[in-house]
Amino acid sequence: MVVTSSLAPIRNRLGVGLAFWAAWYGAYRLYYGFGGQAGMFGRPASEGEFQRINLVGGAIILVAAALPPVAVRAWRYPLVRRLVCVIGWAAAVGCCVHALTDVTQDALSLTGLHAIHYPAGFWSSIDRREAAWQDALFNEPWFFVEGCLWGALALSAVQPSSRRPWLGSAVAVGTLGYAFGVVTGLGVAPSLRYR
Repeated sequence: MVVTSSLAPIRNRLGVGLAFWAAWYGAYRLYYGFGGQAGMFGRPASEGEFQRINLVGGAIILVAAALPPVAVRAWRYPLVRRLVCVIGWAAAVGCCVHALTDVTQDALSLTGLHAIHYPAGFWSSIDRREAAWQDALFNEPWFFVEGCLWGALALSAVQPSSRRPWLGSAVAVGTLGYAFGVVTGLGVAPSLRYR
């Protein structure tokens, strides 16, 4: 199922890259959690709730940032490699689907074809255009790169003979997830999403 190979130098770089990539996004969330205002596209109805959400999100992301380097250091253990295969697959699919779905909705919003609905009562005022631009140019590219990095790390643990099925399943599930996200985002089907 899994393999240790000459991919170790690449794997080490991926582990460190994932840690830094997640850490700066966690720091960005903590900035808002501690009351930062730069780049705000609206005014939250409850500043305290907004800060708590960002503090918790930032803390979770910072803790998760430590996982890839730890996993790479413990690569000799088969359980660690198997976990990286599973977690990496889920992170690759989840992050990339999230990014592509939201960028599609942002593009539809910016062209005036569809309005994004934000949680009722969360924002007292919001600049929808600015929110869509920030999401499309900053937040979602972060998710997409995060997913690609996790996918690459996980693939380094998969035996060459299993890489095609691993990728095929990720693409198949990702395509279904993207289609579901767009359909629910457009209001054609009930949504499970936050916006």
